[in-house]
Amino acid sequence: MRNDLTIYDTYADKWWSDDIRWVRTLKNLVPGRLKHFDRLIDWQGKDMLDLGCAGGFMAEAMAKRGANVTGIDPARDAIKAARCHAKAEGLRIGYDTGVGEALPYDHASFDAVVCVDVLEHVADLEKVLAGVARILRPGGLFLFDTINRNPLARFATITMAEDILRLLPRGTHDPTMFIKPRELRAALRAAGLVPGRFTGLGPRGVNRRLDLTFGPLPLTAVLYMGHARKADAA
Repeated sequence: MRNDLTIYDTYADKWWSDDIRWVRTLKNLVPGRLKHFDRLIDWQGKDMLDLGCAGGFMAEAMAKRGANVTGIDPARDAIKAARCHAKAEGLRIGYDTGVGEALPYDHASFDAVVCVDVLEHVADLEKVLAGVARILRPGGLFLFDTINRNPLARFATITMAEDILRLLPRGTHDPTMFIKPRELRAALRAAGLVPGRFTGLGPRGVNRRLDLTFGPLPLTAVLYMGHARKADAA
């Protein structure tokens, strides 16, 4: 089975335990993303949506930077784990169960939307991006990362990461759902968002547990990050 999203509920009770290598990999991606996103936004006091938040790694990182964070994800058990951990950490984060194709928020509800490790999983990319544009305030920012679609990306993320190194469970991704940067730029524009610069995301070293650490890279051939902005009101 490809694009198996049940893994986020299956491992929800261990999401914050550091016992599972692939979950640690997801956590280790957060600082690498923030090295790029921190340059684009001042988090303090911003109303943020973490779209596809899973167990809350990115949501908590944003909350600790002073943002007012809401997270949404279809994985009910992962959302429960996120709520429980945020409460234990004394963080005020609102969590909802839902999908990007039907965001349950009013127009212009958020200053920014963060969507990481998600776009390559959604059933309807155009509908998700239209929803993001709807809930962003004028001038609002959409921050994201996803996976390029080409033989190198398939080898790196499926053959190596899933099948050989087991950095992710087998079946996590469907390579046919990966998104070329030019396709994403076109879809962003169609949704009424103005795309900015894209940059790569990838391994930059290892930590004491011999887990990979991540950061921005110049090449977008495999993983890439980017941003887009909703136009200011006329």
